[in-house]
Amino acid sequence: MSDLTRLSSGSRFETLAAYSRAVADDCYVHISGTVGADPETGAIPEAVSEQVNNIFRIMGDVLAGFDIGLDAVVRTRVYLTDIEHLMVVAEGLRARFSDCPPTNTTLICGIPAPGAKVEIEMTARLADTPT
Repeated sequence: MSDLTRLSSGSRFETLAAYSRAVADDCYVHISGTVGADPETGAIPEAVSEQVNNIFRIMGDVLAGFDIGLDAVVRTRVYLTDIEHLMVVAEGLRARFSDCPPTNTTLICGIPAPGAKVEIEMTARLADTPT
């Protein structure tokens, strides 16, 4: 079995539910579902587009910590609280992945963070993974 690298953001929710922000194995980085809270204030903005922007800021920082970027993402899972948000979120995904589209699953469901309208999780391939 490979060694695992576990990354914590220090969120109280990680402690509460016993999970890591990201876990890397020999080939991939698996990033936990992330809502669009402002990284500095912790507040969740009302606008879905701002939530998406915050999610990608947080995810981008995690990926950068492993010396990779969005072009290494191979899978996304998107959770929405309402179908009304789909096109805004799709626009945010398209803006970031049009040149390197990963696989994707999108679900309409509840999100257990008050005010969150979208949550995204990602899996990315590590740069030094053998082909």
